[in-house]
Amino acid sequence: MINQKTPIEDGRSTKAKPQFNEQTYLVSRQCLQQEDFNQLSQYERLKPTALDSIGSSIRSVKCLSTLKGFFPILQWLPHYSLKNDLLSDMTAGLTVAVLQIPQGMAYGILAGVAANVGLYMAFFHCLVYAVFGTSRHISMGTFAVTSLMTAKIVATYATPIPTLASNGTDVLPDIVPADVFYTPIQVATAVSFVAGIFYFMMSVARLGMLSSLLSEPLVSGFTTAAAVHVMVTQVKDLLGISIPRYKGAFKVILSLSAIVVESPKSNLTAVYTSIVVILFMMCMNEMVKPWLSKKCRFPLPAELIAVVGGTVVSYLIGLGPNYDVGLVGTIPTGLPAPEFPPLALIKAVAVDSIAVTIVGYSIVMSMGMIFAQKDNYEVRPNQELVALGATNLVGSFFSCIPTACSLSRSVIQHQTGGKTQIAAVFSSLIMLVILLWVGPYFESLPRCVLAAIIVVALKGMLVQVYHIKKFHREGHLELFVWCVTFLSVVIIDIDIGLLIGVVISLIALYVKGWKTYYSLLGTVPDTAIYVDIGSHQRAEELPYIKIFKYTGAINFANKSTFKKALYKETKVLQRTNVSLVPRYNGESTGLQATKTVIIDLSSVPHVDTAACKMLTEIKTQLEKVNVALLLAAPADCVYDGLLHAEAIGEGGFNIFPTIHDAVLYAQGSSSAV
Repeated sequence: MINQKTPIEDGRSTKAKPQFNEQTYLVSRQCLQQEDFNQLSQYERLKPTALDSIGSSIRSVKCLSTLKGFFPILQWLPHYSLKNDLLSDMTAGLTVAVLQIPQGMAYGILAGVAANVGLYMAFFHCLVYAVFGTSRHISMGTFAVTSLMTAKIVATYATPIPTLASNGTDVLPDIVPADVFYTPIQVATAVSFVAGIFYFMMSVARLGMLSSLLSEPLVSGFTTAAAVHVMVTQVKDLLGISIPRYKGAFKVILSLSAIVVESPKSNLTAVYTSIVVILFMMCMNEMVKPWLSKKCRFPLPAELIAVVGGTVVSYLIGLGPNYDVGLVGTIPTGLPAPEFPPLALIKAVAVDSIAVTIVGYSIVMSMGMIFAQKDNYEVRPNQELVALGATNLVGSFFSCIPTACSLSRSVIQHQTGGKTQIAAVFSSLIMLVILLWVGPYFESLPRCVLAAIIVVALKGMLVQVYHIKKFHREGHLELFVWCVTFLSVVIIDIDIGLLIGVVISLIALYVKGWKTYYSLLGTVPDTAIYVDIGSHQRAEELPYIKIFKYTGAINFANKSTFKKALYKETKVLQRTNVSLVPRYNGESTGLQATKTVIIDLSSVPHVDTAACKMLTEIKTQLEKVNVALLLAAPADCVYDGLLHAEAIGEGGFNIFPTIHDAVLYAQGSSSAV
């Protein structure tokens, strides 16, 4: 509780004084230097050798726990409750499988491969992740962004279909040797294989927290721009036109230009069908689904209704043969035979696969962490790398493209009561039925229906453009990262734009870390508490003593900044080395010569040898003007660094465990003089 405003003696402030509680403490001890305190506390510097660390790691390995850690299903499956969890998982699995059918077909076509590839992913990827993954709720399979990135690689390395010349011979592109042909699915599986290898390598290197380098503005700007790419790729199917498939920089601009040129040739039947499906999906998503969610726990399968309805209407009317509307085409039954990706392609797509790998892992980790926090369980980053590696490697042998988790399907799996990855197993079994018997019934499905479903599903990513306001409030650097990433991805290309965004994000992180905070400290009367005199009006400097606080690491890169800030704040090297010391009672002690500088190291996490050498130079310079240098409150790692520097000929500092110890020592030295 705060009292009403009362006058303060020196008239500097009219703020209220707080009421102090009755709890007080009094400590009586000698003034200690850091070395004395370390002897008192029996401080021991623990720095094991590399052999000791390796030996300790080997001794800590337990075969059973290691096996369970590598196969998380062995941890939770024995404790699975058939009574409490089975029905919920079956419900969630059925619901997700219903969504997998239209999304898998749509995003398979988006990736530049056949529609049934997305259905294969819904079967194989979900099963493998259930064995290796640690998240209980994410739904693996197709994802718009990774499908689009895969499509770019497919367009780069897949052999185009030969065109027939006027003399009746096949004309092959000059860049492709006549004896080398790579189908789109071979390129896509090669990307999946390389991504799986990268995931395992990252797991071995313990790079599980790599996704944290992708800041929120970066991810938001990238996914929003990727949604623009996806939308542009679907316009041709919405209009029923054919345009060249551009690759490389500025393909969005080139594609839009080609769409404008070809738009007069639009297939009106495809346009009308697209409009009807878009209006239907918007009505379902904006009105019917929110209303139905209050009445029933099962979400309305609007996408499946659109797919089934479009297939039936197309079959009855004959949209393909009678109206020249593009159809999905042949969907083979059964599971694909295992096939190893071409070795030559694995080497060719290695660099291009890096971006797919990073994006896929970032999406999986971000969604996994969201559900883990909601339901209070742990998602292990390095094990997620193992899970993604196994999922992509197995998928690459069975005609699958790189995987990620779907945002919409994962949310649905959580909302419908899914408890474990048994829901994914049920979803996979339903997809198996689809692949074995039902798949061919969707051959009459118009491609414009799938394009309309994709465009409506992009709303969630496109509305992220409103995040600009939030990032503007957070800071100019966040806004700059979002804008640069978005514009780079849209204007240039996905992988190059992502690289630019990562670089800008790291630069922004470096700039934030480079900004240091420093100040002079004073004490609040009768408290022995030292605070920034610029922020605390009642704080006063001590006679003859300057206390300098620095926040941040001190190293070779910023040692000059530290030294400049120290001399600027303390003014100890100026010709007139004096300071006006205010007193709380309104009087002043007049001009006092500074005799001691105390550096508060409590907020310094690290010092290197160059920083210790710089402190030695400062100590020598101050001694020339009869000013003593004291160091106070270092962390143990900083203290060890100072001792190491002293061992190699630098240092010789007076170090104290607290600022007050250093102050008492300085006052005692001054009185002795």
